[in-house]
Amino acid sequence: MAVIAVLELTFKPETLDKAKEVMTRVLAETRAFDGCVRVDAVVDAKDPNVLRFVETWESAEHDAAYRKFRAGEGAITDLGPLLAGAPSLTLGTVDPAI
Repeated sequence: MAVIAVLELTFKPETLDKAKEVMTRVLAETRAFDGCVRVDAVVDAKDPNVLRFVETWESAEHDAAYRKFRAGEGAITDLGPLLAGAPSLTLGTVDPAI
């Protein structure tokens, strides 16, 4: 069953250009990761410093493998100083019956 992950990041206004550079690199890796179906970057309509990344994964196992990668060897060490607050991650599954 497909898994949808929504990652919300709020960046410091003065770091937004650098943040977009970092996320462009990161998302290239994410999109190439086994089991990644799609990732969309969504800029908040009211606050351009808030970006949401909507990821679609083939399965919960693929998503879990990706999270393990990012927590270890794939850690994004240059992202933390760019953030204005803690990241938010929400996971869900696709219900094809709805």
